[in-house]
Amino acid sequence: MFTADLLAGQTAIITGGGTGLGLATAQRFASLGANVVLASRTESHLKDGAAAIDAAVPGARVLTVVMDVRKPDDVDRMVADAVTRFGRVDILINNAAGNFVCKAEDLSPNGWNSVINIVLNGSFYCSRAVGRHMIANGHGGAIVSILANYVWTGSAGTIHSAAAKAGVMSMTQTLAVEWARHKIRVNAVAPGPIESPGAAKQLWASEADVARITEMIPLKRWGKPSEVADAVTFLVSPLSSYVTGDVLTIDGAAWLGRGTFGFVS
Repeated sequence: MFTADLLAGQTAIITGGGTGLGLATAQRFASLGANVVLASRTESHLKDGAAAIDAAVPGARVLTVVMDVRKPDDVDRMVADAVTRFGRVDILINNAAGNFVCKAEDLSPNGWNSVINIVLNGSFYCSRAVGRHMIANGHGGAIVSILANYVWTGSAGTIHSAAAKAGVMSMTQTLAVEWARHKIRVNAVAPGPIESPGAAKQLWASEADVARITEMIPLKRWGKPSEVADAVTFLVSPLSSYVTGDVLTIDGAAWLGRGTFGFVS
């Protein structure tokens, strides 16, 4: 169990922070004393997310910023707003994402670019802006990006997302080496199937799909957003002070055990 003051006084930016894994992470950070900056293109998501944090953590310090990670000017404004409100930025969570299932041969250039621009370009723009702030102020910090467990294995229907997130994984490793001298740690988490209404609508169309995927997971269950939030919290906290350039997989061993013989029952 994390101590209640683990992130006291720190400021965390979470892109896509109004819903899903971003909101679960923001709630966890707020419960541990952090100032939280929720960023999203959708104002209603931010309003609902801030209300959910306030209900769960009365008195939490939350700033909402309507912005688009695909636009560098928006990203710079987000960081400036966070610094104006809270004085500094210590943590960045690159969580904003876009995904949908589509055969590669049917994927349009617009569909490809939409996901690449949000996931890969957006993660770079945010990392660059926050990294510049951390370097200029000399206080270091932590960056964690949300990937997916198919960055190593591939997955039919996700060529746009897999390519984008694999790029973010390489960026994570590169920045970990490049920015270590600035005391900036850069890591990632790679969730597998996670219980999330929003993702379910986009990716899994039927109960049969859910049952099939569940059977493929050795732990025989889907993960919870809170479990991803706990892993992210570990990676931004002093508990992982010697960890950088790593990717923590959170999938109940789903990406393992896919050999020729399958599972032994």
